[in-house]
Amino acid sequence: MFLMCHSMLLAKLALLIVLPFLLLCYGVGNAHSSTVHDNRNDLRSLLDFKQRICNPFGAMNWTTSTHFCRWNGVVCSSTPPYRVTELNLPGKNLDGNISSALGNLTSLRTLDLSDNRFRGPIPILGKLQHLNTLSLGGNLLQGDITEALTNCSKLAFLNLTSNNLNGVIPAKIRSLSNLETIILDSNHLTGGIPVAQGNITTLQFLSFSQNQLNGRIPHEVMRMPNITCLYLNQNNLSGEIPEVWQMPNILELDLSVNNLSGRIPQDLSNVSSLQALSLAANMLGNTLPNHFDGHIPVSIGNPPCLEAIDLSNNYFTGQIPNSLGNLAELSYLNLGRNMLQSTDNEGWEFLRALGNCSSLTEFSLSSNKLQGASIPNSVVNLSTSLTRLLMSDNILSGIVPPSIGKLSALIQLSLDQNNLTGTVEEWVGNMTKLERLNLQSNSFVGTIPPSIGHLTQLTHLFLAENQFTGFIPNSLGNLKQMLTLDLSYNNFQGSIPVELSGEIPDTMGQFQQIYAIRMDQNVLKGNIPITFSNLKSLTKLNLSHNNLSGPVPACLKDLESLTKLDLSFNNFQGEIPRDGAFNNATIVSLSGNPGLINYLIEILVPIFGFMSLIMLIYITIHRKKHAPRRPDLLLLSFGKKFPRVTYKDLAHATGNFSESNLIGRGGCGSVYRGKLTQAKIKVAIKVFNLEIKFADKSFISECEALRTIRHRNLLPTLTACSTIDNSGNDFKALIYEFMPNGNLDTWLHNKRGGVALKLLGLPQRISIANDIADALAYLHHDCARPIVHCDLKPTNILLDDDMNANLGDFGIASPIDSRSKAVGHSACSSSLAVMGTIGYIAPEYAQIVHSSTCGDVYSFGVVLLEMIIGKRPTDSMFDGGLSINSFVERNFPDQVFHIIDIHLQEECKGFIKATSVTENKVYQCVLSLVQVALACTHPFPRDRMNMREVSINLHAIRKSYVAATK
Repeated sequence: MFLMCHSMLLAKLALLIVLPFLLLCYGVGNAHSSTVHDNRNDLRSLLDFKQRICNPFGAMNWTTSTHFCRWNGVVCSSTPPYRVTELNLPGKNLDGNISSALGNLTSLRTLDLSDNRFRGPIPILGKLQHLNTLSLGGNLLQGDITEALTNCSKLAFLNLTSNNLNGVIPAKIRSLSNLETIILDSNHLTGGIPVAQGNITTLQFLSFSQNQLNGRIPHEVMRMPNITCLYLNQNNLSGEIPEVWQMPNILELDLSVNNLSGRIPQDLSNVSSLQALSLAANMLGNTLPNHFDGHIPVSIGNPPCLEAIDLSNNYFTGQIPNSLGNLAELSYLNLGRNMLQSTDNEGWEFLRALGNCSSLTEFSLSSNKLQGASIPNSVVNLSTSLTRLLMSDNILSGIVPPSIGKLSALIQLSLDQNNLTGTVEEWVGNMTKLERLNLQSNSFVGTIPPSIGHLTQLTHLFLAENQFTGFIPNSLGNLKQMLTLDLSYNNFQGSIPVELSGEIPDTMGQFQQIYAIRMDQNVLKGNIPITFSNLKSLTKLNLSHNNLSGPVPACLKDLESLTKLDLSFNNFQGEIPRDGAFNNATIVSLSGNPGLINYLIEILVPIFGFMSLIMLIYITIHRKKHAPRRPDLLLLSFGKKFPRVTYKDLAHATGNFSESNLIGRGGCGSVYRGKLTQAKIKVAIKVFNLEIKFADKSFISECEALRTIRHRNLLPTLTACSTIDNSGNDFKALIYEFMPNGNLDTWLHNKRGGVALKLLGLPQRISIANDIADALAYLHHDCARPIVHCDLKPTNILLDDDMNANLGDFGIASPIDSRSKAVGHSACSSSLAVMGTIGYIAPEYAQIVHSSTCGDVYSFGVVLLEMIIGKRPTDSMFDGGLSINSFVERNFPDQVFHIIDIHLQEECKGFIKATSVTENKVYQCVLSLVQVALACTHPFPRDRMNMREVSINLHAIRKSYVAATK
């Protein structure tokens, strides 16, 4: 939204980059070709700087055989003695500490080391009396903002953005009387805004956003005469905003996402240049939201250049002022989530006035108290350029005026959660650019018009919870881009149109990308079209509570992405397929189909058998306390035909637990390979070391976790053994299917002489990531009681004969209390008892004692990054505040190719023909993987994806890779 100030800033930076080269050509380039370093002081300072940093990609050609004025990034004065006047090395992947020896370059005017990986404190530069520009943003600098910087009296441009700085903003900043730009955003700064900040009359650009600043906004800050851009958003600022704004040159003002309160000043005549205003609270439920109240002042329509207004998530009341219609340049208006009202025609007059705003493209009135007998016809007067119109969650009633169809540029129309009625007429077919249409939770009647098939760009269609009747139109089959279709809780009749799936052509097929279909709670009849087997991306299919009949198509078992299939309360008959999704009873709902009851019993038998096993373990432990011990106590296996296992069987299978059969050791015991003679199969046997604290609890925890879960990507557990050994000591073990390809860690890091013994190609890495994401999505979202794994890492990811990944080791897994509440959009749920492995543990676990699904998401993101760059998160290169995710983030997207695993680099190059690296579609898949990983490792849990979203994204990446390599 706020682009003007950033454009100005980029132009200024571009000038800083070009100017040194002009000077170089004019000065040193022509006048000085000697290799004699006549200025030893500057030479020593530069060499000291070089010695303290790592230069992994050779960006610095600094050798003493060349005069330092010709070194890359160095600009000198044009006449002897040649003094360094500029040092420009932005975005060179440099690492290490910035030497304070640079403070001896007393002729330095520009120092730009931005967008590298420098760590440690800000260097001492107090001697640089000529320094005009200091840009250290986009690094990993720590510590306070040193007061020594305030000695650089000529400093005009100061950029310290996106570091790890803490402490307060020095009060002595007021001594920088020439300062024009100061950018300190995206750090960890605390304390208040220095009152003296407003006394720097030269200041034009100020950004303190995304810190932890608190206290009030000083009156002086809102009265800076030359300020053009003021960003104080995403802090903890509180109190009322100053009642007088005297900033005649202000272009952009952002005070959003704080704890501010009070009212907008009634007189905005002193901000006549204002182009963008944001006072919004956090859409994701910030714990310290703004809570502005009162009426929106009429003067909001006075600044003639105002283009963007965001007042969402506050407590504004009263009517929306008609003066908004004065803003001819207005393009973005968000008034959502307030308490604004309109009870009569006068209250809707603003809608007619906004017809004067011919540039308006996005407009939200959602979640207010707007009401009326119908949406006024004046809605048609809104700009023909309008792309988003959101009026959901109000008290609107009556019909939707057919004239709304003239807003043909709309890509999103949300009228859900109102009391609208009447029919949806042919107006909907005129909005051919629509991508999202939400009419859910109203009282619409009649049929869906066939013209809806004209909306070929539609990706999300929500018509649920209405009173629609008639047949589902075949024209829905034209909507090939559809991702979500929700027709539930209506009165649709007839059969499911075969056009909703259809045959998939060689290129793009019908509904090929759809991942959710809901048609439950209707009166549909007939069979499920067998062509539903073409919906390969489908994760959710709900056809429950209808009158569907016939057999369940066997082809549904091939929908590998399914996480929920609900066919309950219909009239299906015959046997249910026993493969694919139907092997997982927890994701399939079939109740209320009498014709399938016998088969349900067959499915439930092994589940009850598993529960019986757990009960038997409990009885065994209980009995052991009250009865004499006897050796070789036998336990029935989880499966129906697997033989009983004794201690003697396991000792024989492993050569008496020989070191030669040892696969690995973990926190609670050791894992051996073995072959059970009676069953004639290879197994992995996890023997718990009961001398280790909590090992016995880990055994019970793992049994408990495995009692209710079944998924193709969870390590298959065959049986358990709880008995005594030959010496009469307690013995506990779990027996798994043997995974012949070992664990992921050995494939990523097992090297001899620097050469990997095993190699994983990109398609295998993508496939493994998909498998584990599916397993975690199942644990988090599709279990009867969600489970947090708590210890996701490569050694717990096992690979079978076909390199399919299986997630194992549930020794510290934690079920989530059903009473836990979701946190943020990621729907994180939590449970007590946090454990895990260093490097993979989410940062929030340092402050809390609850494990959460968000913690698993973070661990998954770290594992995905490890698979991409080939480095463990505990690698020695990650120290001094640098982590694997911050390292990758600093290199994303431009330098990612240079940091990925060398084998992936070669693989990407192998697909490059006439295209460049950046245009290479295979490399784009790598970038997409990195993007997903970074979304998983966001420092704030609420901002991470959930595993269902991760799974959907990774399946899309796998499809893109397959398409790119055909």
